[in-house]
Amino acid sequence: MSFKSINDILSVLEAQAKWQEQPFQRLLKCWTEIVGTKVANYTRPLSIQRNVLWVATPSAAWAQNLTFERKRLLLKLNEMLSLNLVDIHFSTAGWQLPKNSDNRQQRLLPQEHPSYLGDVNLSNQDISLSSQDVHETFQHWAKIVQERSHNLPLCPSCHCPTPQGELQRWGICSLCAAKKF
Repeated sequence: MSFKSINDILSVLEAQAKWQEQPFQRLLKCWTEIVGTKVANYTRPLSIQRNVLWVATPSAAWAQNLTFERKRLLLKLNEMLSLNLVDIHFSTAGWQLPKNSDNRQQRLLPQEHPSYLGDVNLSNQDISLSSQDVHETFQHWAKIVQERSHNLPLCPSCHCPTPQGELQRWGICSLCAAKKF
């Protein structure tokens, strides 16, 4: 029985870890080193599909200039990362996608939505469904909707009660606005 040194075992484990790491993840780690800081600021690798690297750029001019450099970049990438990339496609598609998950979408507060009705305090909104049948529940809901929409202006198109914000935004209710699209 032969014993291997710790160095041999560690080198095998290190090699296995590199094999298991996805090629695209390895590429992302050293993208700035390969293309340079300036180019890295104006490029964003998106994916590797069928041995083709897809990279987003902020403009068509950047995409065209980098296309002229793609052979040099391919050689560098394949050499440094032991990849079998056959081509690189530069495009503006995908540039507008958020770079980081830190870029959270702005949230719209309920008060800012055009259909917001304000604080509706109706005394008979509490309902216990277990003690009512379906007909009574519907009647109760219809009464609440009627009370809520009593003082709303009417849509000029369908003459239904419409929140003021919808009329200011579209000039008609949201249902009529949706029909136009």
